[in-house]
Amino acid sequence: MPIFHECQRCTACCRWPGQVRLSDAEITRLAAFKGMAEREFIERYTKLRSDRRGLTLLEKPNGECVFLDGNNCSVQSVKPQQCRDFPNLWNFHGFEKTCHAIPRVVGQAEQVRLIAQATQRSSDEVARLLESKL
Repeated sequence: MPIFHECQRCTACCRWPGQVRLSDAEITRLAAFKGMAEREFIERYTKLRSDRRGLTLLEKPNGECVFLDGNNCSVQSVKPQQCRDFPNLWNFHGFEKTCHAIPRVVGQAEQVRLIAQATQRSSDEVARLLESKL
């Protein structure tokens, strides 16, 4: 049965160390949101990914996302796609132990609709991504 995880904005995923990969378009959008030039944004908020194939967001010394402000995402409206996709289009074994997203059994069409809404992707794209996971 298809499952949709309804995000509760618990910020657990924002506190895990790891790489949040950024596309060029995301850098442009985030820089504009922060009111700064892209170069300044890159220097202040990113680093080279470990595979040296792009940029990732910096983390605070405790592993939290640089944009986590208490229990709020300071860039929520323009957050990276990788953040939007968790935990419905990607997750890892055991994420349920700390993530408070509420799992709901749904029909396949409803799953696609809900994930498209949560991730701001098209329904066709979500359907293709889900199919590729099978």
